[in-house]
Amino acid sequence: MSFVKYRVKEVAADFGVTPKEISEIIGKFGEKPKSYTQVLTDPELNVVFDYMTQKNQISSLEQVFAVKPAAPKAEIKKEAPKAAPQQPQQQRPQGQNNRPNQPQQNGRPQNVGRPAQNQPAAAPVKQAEPERKRERRVVDTSAVQVNSSRFDDVDNLVSERVQNFQGGKQRIGGGKGKQQNKQQKTNFKGNKSRNEEQEKMRRLQMEVARKAPTVVKIPDEITVGELASRMKKTAGEVIKCLMKNGVMAGINQTIDFDTAEYVATEMGCKVEKEVTITIEERIIDDHVDTAEELQTRAPVVVVMGHVDHGKTSTLDAIRQTSVTKGEAGGITQHIGAYTVDVNGQMVTFLDTPGHAAFTSMRARGAKSTDIAILVVAADDGIMPQTVESINHAKAAEVPLIVAINKMDKPTANPDKIKEQLTKYDLIPEEWGGDTIIVPISAKTGMGLEELLEMVLITAEVQELKANPNRRAKGTVIEARLDKNRGPVATLLVQNGTLKQGDIVIAGTAVGRVRVMTNDKGRTVKTAGPSVPVEITGLAEVPAPGDEFNAVTDERMARELVEQRKQAQKDALAKLNQKVTLDNLFSKMQEGEMKTLNLIVKADVQGSAEAVKASLEKISNEEVRVKVIHAGVGAINESDVLLASTSGAIIVGFNVRPDAAAQASGHRANVDMRFYRVIYDAIDEIEAAMKGMLAPKFEEVVIGHAEVRQTYKVSAIGTVAGCMVKDGKVTRDAQVRVLRDNIVIYEGEIGSLQRFKDQAKEVTAGYECGMTVAGYNDIREFDIFECFAMQEVKR
Repeated sequence: MSFVKYRVKEVAADFGVTPKEISEIIGKFGEKPKSYTQVLTDPELNVVFDYMTQKNQISSLEQVFAVKPAAPKAEIKKEAPKAAPQQPQQQRPQGQNNRPNQPQQNGRPQNVGRPAQNQPAAAPVKQAEPERKRERRVVDTSAVQVNSSRFDDVDNLVSERVQNFQGGKQRIGGGKGKQQNKQQKTNFKGNKSRNEEQEKMRRLQMEVARKAPTVVKIPDEITVGELASRMKKTAGEVIKCLMKNGVMAGINQTIDFDTAEYVATEMGCKVEKEVTITIEERIIDDHVDTAEELQTRAPVVVVMGHVDHGKTSTLDAIRQTSVTKGEAGGITQHIGAYTVDVNGQMVTFLDTPGHAAFTSMRARGAKSTDIAILVVAADDGIMPQTVESINHAKAAEVPLIVAINKMDKPTANPDKIKEQLTKYDLIPEEWGGDTIIVPISAKTGMGLEELLEMVLITAEVQELKANPNRRAKGTVIEARLDKNRGPVATLLVQNGTLKQGDIVIAGTAVGRVRVMTNDKGRTVKTAGPSVPVEITGLAEVPAPGDEFNAVTDERMARELVEQRKQAQKDALAKLNQKVTLDNLFSKMQEGEMKTLNLIVKADVQGSAEAVKASLEKISNEEVRVKVIHAGVGAINESDVLLASTSGAIIVGFNVRPDAAAQASGHRANVDMRFYRVIYDAIDEIEAAMKGMLAPKFEEVVIGHAEVRQTYKVSAIGTVAGCMVKDGKVTRDAQVRVLRDNIVIYEGEIGSLQRFKDQAKEVTAGYECGMTVAGYNDIREFDIFECFAMQEVKR
């Protein structure tokens, strides 16, 4: 891409033709320029150059530098008549005396051109020779690079000759005064010519230095003042150039590399990219392991599922089957992760099965697990938290093994579980799918061996390998602050070997490993790939899910930690840049949005499925709408967490968020949209994707009131005795009746009273009587959500 603006009239001036001719040349092969000041593109310039080259062929390069001798011939013809009568043969010697410096050959002067003019009857050969001598040539020296360093010693040479002359002057001091005066005059003339020569050489050096382009190294970002300093220009010149190109920047403002490169090129400088090596690149070993260095490692498995379906029981049963007799009486320290020996092969289990912790790991980009086991109770079936666990595993792209637990119960129905799993694209292997399903019983131990065997088979297919002969790197599983030992962190080594005494940097924490303890409670000196250990020695508590690295330079590691802390502060300031329907179109224009993730919550399952199907149909060529989770019930904190980590928008149908989800969504800047009609959601999302969201009214919740008692009044209907919990209730506000966070009715407040008096508003902590216009099915403990509509510009 060229930054030089080359206009039609400038091209015409360079070729010595009219702008009209250049326009006609371009018009023959493409679109004709609209004006002579139009900037030509690279393809148009190529067309002009090719055309002019073909139409103006030359036979040799001498034609470029030679000048036609028409003018000298005309002068000679005019001078010839005057010179003929004044040049007899007797006056030639006198002409020679008048020109003592003229070169001679064979004792006779060479008068250039005169024999041909004075002797027109001479032979043709003699006429051709002076004609050749009379021809002038003009050589273009503008492109010649003069080696000015050859003349650096001119000053020294002159000074030595001057000194020698002054010494000679002293030596002849006793001579005659006439000789001294003659020598002084000659010396004065010589010094003057030498000074002029020195001045010419200095000017030549300055001209060469001026014509040679200044090489400027520019990093990814640079301030205007620093750029001016590197180009040896004033800041005003750089700011003026920026303003000409539509960039308003002050002397201390930062500009990017592309802008700086354009400015530097326009001001005649040669630009080179300044490669900066970050501290992270210096101290963290990120070389790619070769096939010879890699060795097979143990798989890392996480267990997920609903809270009542036996995750903990399954984990305990697996541990009990793997504990040897020698370790049965030992003390087992719980560190959040442990290893199990299965037929001579080690398997690492993470005791962080909750979907929230799993999501936080995925949010930080730490794919710390290789296999996920989904525990489903055979007598309970698929529960909402089970669906969330399935979605989390799919989002992390982790292979899923389903363990149907509680098979010892008489009400167990595994076929029903398999049928329910098919709704979430988990087809059992016996039904032609690829999902491994194992019936187990954590209570009796049934199926546990088969489950572990399936884990090993899945791990073997994945070909999990690591290089133990390098500095360690991995993930923080858990971290806490112990009152006796200080910050304690559980680390899972994913590659390399962690050794006692290594300097470890984990997120914004840095320190030296003092003590390492394995899952059996024993102190160890080293920990290889897929081995969980608990360490002490960090300066602060890292965040679960942070990546850790073993480094060699502690000073640079602490400097890197400070940079990461500053980056976290900057990231907090940019939280408002998450995707919403309002900024969806702008992100699509910037090319940031390829998939629009949505989370759908509805009051009934049928509505959720219908909404999901309808929303996924509105995808276009630029953005694909993807519903990553669809559920039933109120919007909870788990939905907000999933939306925050996945960059999703929550769409609610006849449901509202609970208090914790509302606060969490406000902190995480998650966009929540609530609808009662499915077409409103489709129309609004389509309009957002087209960038045509019109100004609309947005509801602002002003208060909540709880129904404590109801009264039946024949003339009025049902009167609700309420306590205002937060905010305020106003007479002209609209009201939404919530029952278990499900919207039952939406309308207007019929009347608002405080004791026997009509009230305009009632604030938090006071009781009041309310009626809802057109609605009487009010029950105790219902929530009245009062809101007002405010116009919001897009």
